[in-house]
Amino acid sequence: MSKRIDPKHKAVKDKTLGEAVEVARAALDDVTRPHHIGEHAGMVQEAERVVSHAFECLLPGYRGWFWTVTLVRAARARKVTVAEVSMRPGPEALLAPEWVPWADRLQPSDVTPTDRLPYNPDDDNLQTNTDPLLDEGFEATGVDADELAQFELGLGRARVLSDLGRTRAYRRWYRSDAGPRNQATREAKATCATCGYLMHLGGSARQLFGVCANEWSAFDGRVVSLNHGCGSHSETDVPRRGKLWDQSDPVLDEGDVEFVDRNVGE
Repeated sequence: MSKRIDPKHKAVKDKTLGEAVEVARAALDDVTRPHHIGEHAGMVQEAERVVSHAFECLLPGYRGWFWTVTLVRAARARKVTVAEVSMRPGPEALLAPEWVPWADRLQPSDVTPTDRLPYNPDDDNLQTNTDPLLDEGFEATGVDADELAQFELGLGRARVLSDLGRTRAYRRWYRSDAGPRNQATREAKATCATCGYLMHLGGSARQLFGVCANEWSAFDGRVVSLNHGCGSHSETDVPRRGKLWDQSDPVLDEGDVEFVDRNVGE
């Protein structure tokens, strides 16, 4: 049985159930008051020998809803039995959106620095850190430096970024306002690759990104692409403004005037 109901004022296949309007209305007296029940809105043939009668719901706040009474009848029987009484939304009723689990509806922007997230053992952005120690870089092996089994005096990590997780991060950073496709880059005189404030990342990320270390830049402390740019480039200068007119020499040059004390020699 569908959640919504769309009753029609037309005959149903089971004539006996279709004519039992008053039986259906009487069944509603056990669940609500008579003044909450409106006109008969129609019927829906739910299945063989199963018919739902719908009545307008006059309860405040339930516009577009129907009181429904589902009637059934045994084969070759004339007696009608009430199977279910409920209130169901019609085609125009306002419903709450489908429930989405917390883990699926939570977005990165919803998380604050003090929030604590649950452990996710099936995160496809991560993989178990079981690769052997690599002595060569990504360019030579094709394996990212994050996949080293041990680092910094033997303190290892249980999991590191998988290829999928790394690709998603790179795509997210590159498509952000710290990538090449934004107004700051279009108006910049040079890219971050030539900026003295750029701090390179390790591993394969070094080929695409760095971290801005210019406190005067709007991107300070953020990952930026090498082809990103802004007005705070280390080699960028503000154009010097020219003079509105050339200053002429003064008519009286006071620098050549000699002042004599009249009291001298008296």
